[in-house]
Amino acid sequence: MSTTRRFPAEWEKQQGILLCFPHNGNDWPGKYQAIQWAFVEFIKKTSLYETVFLVVADASLQEKVTEMLTQAEVDLSKISFIIQKTNRSWMRDSGPIVVKKPDGSLEALNFNFNGWAKYTNWQLDKHVPNAVANHLQIPITQVTYKGKPFIVEGGAIDVNGKGTLITTEECMLHPTTQVRNTGATKADYEAVFKEYLGVTNVIWLGDGITGDDTHGHVDDLARFVNENTIVTVVESNPEDKNYAPLQENVKRLQNAVLENGEKPTIVFLPMTKPVIFEELQIPASYANFLILNHCVLVPTFNDANDRKALNILAECFPDREIIGISAIDLIWGFGTLHCLSQQIPE
Repeated sequence: MSTTRRFPAEWEKQQGILLCFPHNGNDWPGKYQAIQWAFVEFIKKTSLYETVFLVVADASLQEKVTEMLTQAEVDLSKISFIIQKTNRSWMRDSGPIVVKKPDGSLEALNFNFNGWAKYTNWQLDKHVPNAVANHLQIPITQVTYKGKPFIVEGGAIDVNGKGTLITTEECMLHPTTQVRNTGATKADYEAVFKEYLGVTNVIWLGDGITGDDTHGHVDDLARFVNENTIVTVVESNPEDKNYAPLQENVKRLQNAVLENGEKPTIVFLPMTKPVIFEELQIPASYANFLILNHCVLVPTFNDANDRKALNILAECFPDREIIGISAIDLIWGFGTLHCLSQQIPE
């Protein structure tokens, strides 16, 4: 392990979860009303287990949200508001990644969010890491490599807290689509992961799931559920666009090793039937679950496989409550529970 910093695994003790109340209706065309109440339900469930650090655009939105939370009987003492304008609500990617230093103190990392190298309106989002670090009263460091800002989104990586990280080549290394760090190689990424996250071992998967706006984020694909077990989504229909790339990722996982040289245990999660909207396949994935203290929130999609996914994850997390949260509205924004949140370690 690195002697400088360590990115704790998501199942380690958390002081809270960072969320941002949606105000950009364009992210959910025609569904903005429904989204706000879906979000209140997400906040309510999270607040039963830990503090919600809730980013709101301004004081008037804070007032409106407080009213909605009160209607939903949310314990407001579990909500800690941060006033900061944003472009979007995807805190996993625009928010800071909070790591532990050797003395156990926390440090926020600003990984230079740039709208997934796809959208032009992210100038407000780039201030989120500073606002959160100030609110938490912890130091913040801008991530640089070879003298330049280096870009990584939180949804592009998943760690076991012991030194192993999983990510995808599609997101990090594609030569022409949504290029975050021009010319960066695997070795460059691995150097950054080691310096800033305490990662000594990287498992590289291939492509992410079809329809993913981020071009291959791993949190829709494969996740650690403990230090030596990875769940990964698989498609059972050979005709589906996801079938071949997901089979390729299974092979890679079966050939992978952890930081200790041992092979990970691989658990399969089903995919939903294709969710289609305006002829686009939407990236509905059970892998976008969020681990809280004593609980796991799992996106569900009004699909026959919802029950299977919940049961599989219940076996992976025997000591935690497994709670399904309907994400059929949230997914129109191309992401669900994990994409919208970022854990703050204790």
